[in-house]
Amino acid sequence: MSTEVSDQITQKSASNLALAFIVLPPSRRAAMSALYAFCREVDDVADEESRPVAERQAALQLWRADVRRACEGQRPELAVNRELQPFIAEYRLPFALFDELILGVEMDLTQVRYPDYASLDGYCYRVASVVGLLSIEIFGYRHPGCRAYADAMGKALQYTNILRDVGNDAERGRVYLPEEELARHGVTCEDILGRRPSPGFTHVAEAFAQRTRAYYRQARAALPPEDRQSMVAAELMGTVYWKLFRRLERRRFPVLAPEPVRLTKPHKLGLLLLAWLRVKTGLPLAAYGV
Repeated sequence: MSTEVSDQITQKSASNLALAFIVLPPSRRAAMSALYAFCREVDDVADEESRPVAERQAALQLWRADVRRACEGQRPELAVNRELQPFIAEYRLPFALFDELILGVEMDLTQVRYPDYASLDGYCYRVASVVGLLSIEIFGYRHPGCRAYADAMGKALQYTNILRDVGNDAERGRVYLPEEELARHGVTCEDILGRRPSPGFTHVAEAFAQRTRAYYRQARAALPPEDRQSMVAAELMGTVYWKLFRRLERRRFPVLAPEPVRLTKPHKLGLLLLAWLRVKTGLPLAAYGV
């Protein structure tokens, strides 16, 4: 089955997630490409800030209705959803998870502050853990503990993104760091929006990093041994993001600049290759979360 449109979107994105697909068998790689393209497209709708919020809300509602058609065996109108539909049927991907994902994306249209970790975790579940829960159905797993693994890994990756992108998000008027954590260290949202470094901000970043590390530990502990091979793409992602997280820590969180800290593509490819070789030879991956 053709996934031409989805493949173009995935290749154009050059994301860390897309790089990890190379270790999957062709059929599962095609399914993940279609799923990733869906996620990329709905996220891009929310991020298109040149359009009024009402227009973006209406566009996301069209995506919701169209993916519902795909899940219910009707003909979708959007090309990405038509390519995704056979995989929805093959892997029994439920509409409820797609709906949760779109609800998370919709939060970015109206919510630019998070009062506490509980509200932030709800957002991270929708935009990241849900992607993990859909992905593990495509990867294939035997132990139900994989769902806890997907939830924790999704939050670990999203927390890493949030920490890396503090300055970039501030440029867009968004502050994802919880206000309760900012207040605990004498930092305001205005300080973040002004990208003003301070000892207080470093303490905020350290506290946020501790919670990020805890999610990596949870993911590592939750992965059932019998599903280690099937989760190889997710484990590669965990390895790459852990490396990025540790770089942020070592550099004392230089995250207020508009341009985020990144790993180069050759560096990421090297990490992915090394991690893949370790999995295939039965060796443990780098100890993310330790």
